[in-house]
Amino acid sequence: MSFGFPKIYPILDASFIPSHGRADYLRRLGASLTDAGVTLLEYRNKSGADSELIVDAKALRSSMPADQVKLILDDRADLVEEVGFDGVHVDAGDVSPDGARRMLGPNRIIGTFGGGESLVPGILHEPVDYLAIGPVFTTTTKQTSKKPIGIAGVKRLRDLAGPEVVLTAAAGITLATAPAVLAAGANAVAVAAALFKNDDPAAEFSRWRERLG
Repeated sequence: MSFGFPKIYPILDASFIPSHGRADYLRRLGASLTDAGVTLLEYRNKSGADSELIVDAKALRSSMPADQVKLILDDRADLVEEVGFDGVHVDAGDVSPDGARRMLGPNRIIGTFGGGESLVPGILHEPVDYLAIGPVFTTTTKQTSKKPIGIAGVKRLRDLAGPEVVLTAAAGITLATAPAVLAAGANAVAVAAALFKNDDPAAEFSRWRERLG
């Protein structure tokens, strides 16, 4: 599908959502992020029950209008249509990118992990809209055994992927390091803790947006 990736987009991990009043919290959060200019957001819930994931996702969708914000669901291609999301991010152990594309059709956004030290073999032939790369730096919000690739790794993966492939870089990126990650070849930086550990994620997103353009 044709979609212009923003230079920054949030990954909202379920660990940042309070256990009480979470639907109200998510509706307020979604509205404030939309007002701050978020145009793409990924929601990630690795351990919650389907019922929790569905309620969370629908709360986000209700406060982030589809004509303003694209919403990506982590892992669960089978729930994308039910919750009204715009796409899915699949990794090893999830449905394959090809399976997700066959399930969701040509008009949904589909992304997958593209590589760290090198590109995943055959990844450039997968029917996806973007490849996530990393971890760029050490991350505290996603369990991974992969070693950080640093700025040099981002540049290496850009060189391997070529200029046309959309690369989104993630893990441990801060406002101080984001410009270098983009300059090394990433189209976008995906940010979790740096936004959602802040008392006002929307205000912090506005700072990033102003800095990154």
